[in-house]
Amino acid sequence: MNFVFPPAPTPALAVAGSAARFPIRRVFCVGRNYADHAREMGAHEQADGREPPFFFSKPADAVVPGGDVPYPPATANLQHEIELVVALGKGGADIPVAQALDCVFGYAVGLDLTRRDVQARAKEKGHPWDMGKGFDASAPTGEIHPVAAIGHPQAGSIWLKVNGETRQSGDLANMSWKVAEVIANLSTFVRLAPGDLIFTGTPAGVSTVVRGDTLDGGVAGVGEFSIRLV
Repeated sequence: MNFVFPPAPTPALAVAGSAARFPIRRVFCVGRNYADHAREMGAHEQADGREPPFFFSKPADAVVPGGDVPYPPATANLQHEIELVVALGKGGADIPVAQALDCVFGYAVGLDLTRRDVQARAKEKGHPWDMGKGFDASAPTGEIHPVAAIGHPQAGSIWLKVNGETRQSGDLANMSWKVAEVIANLSTFVRLAPGDLIFTGTPAGVSTVVRGDTLDGGVAGVGEFSIRLV
């Protein structure tokens, strides 16, 4: 096949214990999947304690490894959101909850970096969030740990420190919508496929970071991850 210019390389993540890499197809993110974070963002409590899930996307090439990550332009309020990331090895549409975990290849620790000021202005005007959420290098993510090695983490700490100070501390058990439910619900909107990543939401404690800050985070049963904003 002839192209008018060389196609961009396929974004990919390292796989723990393997020389093979995980090719990234799409990146989906769940909004407000921890009640404490939903409250700090101003959401109203639902009668059953669960806000219906909603999703937004980031470009596949927004996913970058740990280490030095560039501070983005056009913001004075960059904020961190530590998340459990689900990497799909299988897909489908209208996937039943009972079969959803069969689609998971593995898990990783990731950061949903957010230009909060840009997002806030978009919300005020009813505009899309894309430039607040989907900018370059907005999804730093650690290596993927296969289900065969770690199983399916359903409880345990999820945390983030900035320059050694704890900013976020939660538990996977407090996700409003569990991983299987997230996959099943998302599959009613799009046909999921191998290579899709799903960021599953963040606990409370999101706050502003600046150039030079070091962010260290982790998820129990998955691993730890670190970046430095430059």
